[in-house]
Amino acid sequence: MRSAVGYVRVSTGEQAQEGISLEMQAAKIRAYCELNDLTLTEIIEDAGISAKNMTGRPGFQKALAIVFSGKADALVVYKLDRAFRSTRDALDVAEALNKKAKGLHSITEKLDTTSAIGEFFFTLMASLAQMERKLIGERTAAALAQKRANGEKTGGQCPYGFRSIDGKLVPDVAEQSVVNLIKSFQAAGESTRSIARRLHEEGFTTRKGTPFSQNQVFRILKAAA
Repeated sequence: MRSAVGYVRVSTGEQAQEGISLEMQAAKIRAYCELNDLTLTEIIEDAGISAKNMTGRPGFQKALAIVFSGKADALVVYKLDRAFRSTRDALDVAEALNKKAKGLHSITEKLDTTSAIGEFFFTLMASLAQMERKLIGERTAAALAQKRANGEKTGGQCPYGFRSIDGKLVPDVAEQSVVNLIKSFQAAGESTRSIARRLHEEGFTTRKGTPFSQNQVFRILKAAA
């Protein structure tokens, strides 16, 4: 009988949500292995981790190491997005496992990369998952842009040049004059580094009373574009 290691993950914000807990994922993995004649050696978890790539998930790295070392024949996850954040990551791992005759199983998507049809659908599902994340990102960006256009505050700190009054962004006259000065320097062909130096020489400081940095100047220009 082939052996398998399970992997489960929840991010901090997901821990309280019903249906995706570590316990639920682990139970699904145990049941799946029993039904598919896989001997489950252990289940490894990443609790409260929402890293955007695999290197930020120590539990996942450990699970992969177990399979690649030959101590298990397959990696089993409840859902692809528990393990991967990009199509490239998913395909790289699937290809590497395939070269070592190891399998990747995803319960929700009903995928088993040890079969030709399973490998095909894995590639398809991974691509669709990445497309969905990008669409969500585009919708979020559009919603934030609309809020900014309506003068609504969209973050924990007001952008430079504005103040928050009753939840609305209101131009700050003093800061707006600095923004206009920065834009005039840019129009004259000065770099962000040069602009930051000019502001310091003329006595302008940030809200915290510190000199403007090159990155701060860049962000102000980007927001004012």
